[in-house]
Amino acid sequence: MRTVGVEEELLLVDVRTGELVPAAEVVLRDADERITSEFLAQMIETRTRPHADADDLRADLLGLRSEVAVRAAELGAVPAALSTSPLPFRPVVMPVERYGRIVQEYGVLARQHLTCACHVHVEVADEDEGAAVLDGLRDWLPVLLALSAGSPFAAGEETGFASYRWQLMARWPTSGPPPPVGSAEGYRRVVDALLETGVILDPGMLYLDARLSAHQPTVEVRVADVCPDVRVTVLLAVLVRAMVETAAEEGAGAAAAGAATDTALLRAATWQASRAGLTGRLVDPTTGRLAPAAAVVRGLVDHVRPALARAGDLELVEREVGRLLDAGGEASRQRDVLRRTGRLADVVADVARRTVEGT
Repeated sequence: MRTVGVEEELLLVDVRTGELVPAAEVVLRDADERITSEFLAQMIETRTRPHADADDLRADLLGLRSEVAVRAAELGAVPAALSTSPLPFRPVVMPVERYGRIVQEYGVLARQHLTCACHVHVEVADEDEGAAVLDGLRDWLPVLLALSAGSPFAAGEETGFASYRWQLMARWPTSGPPPPVGSAEGYRRVVDALLETGVILDPGMLYLDARLSAHQPTVEVRVADVCPDVRVTVLLAVLVRAMVETAAEEGAGAAAAGAATDTALLRAATWQASRAGLTGRLVDPTTGRLAPAAAVVRGLVDHVRPALARAGDLELVEREVGRLLDAGGEASRQRDVLRRTGRLADVVADVARRTVEGT
């Protein structure tokens, strides 16, 4: 069975006010190597080990979150799986030479940047299989965004989007849906051509919704918001694994079908998922037309059903998808909290509590 691992980007927030706390250096002091810094001092990243079993992945995620919480408590902070900051903030960039270059080169885009995502890594045999898988799964990436969408507020405003994080990421020159690549050689040509333009500084700035990892033999799906409820994170992880397995099994046929979708159309579908989340309509990859979100999500489950069944993940996926669709997703939850309390700080507190508890 293919292994799967997850990287989570988390905000560090004040337990009383919900405001961001630049506590990364304290959290990182003598920390596990799987807890690392990010662009801002108000952020932290965790990286699970690769796992074959969904329960083991869940335990690893919760363990890392718990360790961050213990370390952040020294400064009265707590980790929160928020993809944007609901409250206004002043970014504090980590003192890393590369980050300084990014701020210098990209100006206000970098100075105001704050987003947190969930990155899912799934094992592939080699770059050739990885490239074929990228082409084969690209049509379904917007559905993953809709399932995870949980950033309706940013810097004190209701944005009108279920995932405003994706809109912020879309401003960067190499963000959005991956182009069709055809092969490992085709993928390398795309990356090399982007680097040769000088528009991006290094391969780490390839901010595509899915890409091949530069450091390990995995496909890295980066389209999702970070999720407070660890059950949703595990759902995303096993769905991505099933998508990779399905695309690899279907081989050239799946790759050709995925590559046939124009990147502009796929970008429009992802934009729509960012706006609608689970409460509106999504572009159905099988028809190219808008359809109720629930129908499109269930279409993804049907698409990868054999792979889910073989991995023993089908029951988990059907249960968690049903629960998510009934609740309307994370963006709906955050909007409900604001309606009840009238305070964005309460939205942050609710997310922070669920991040540590895992529900």
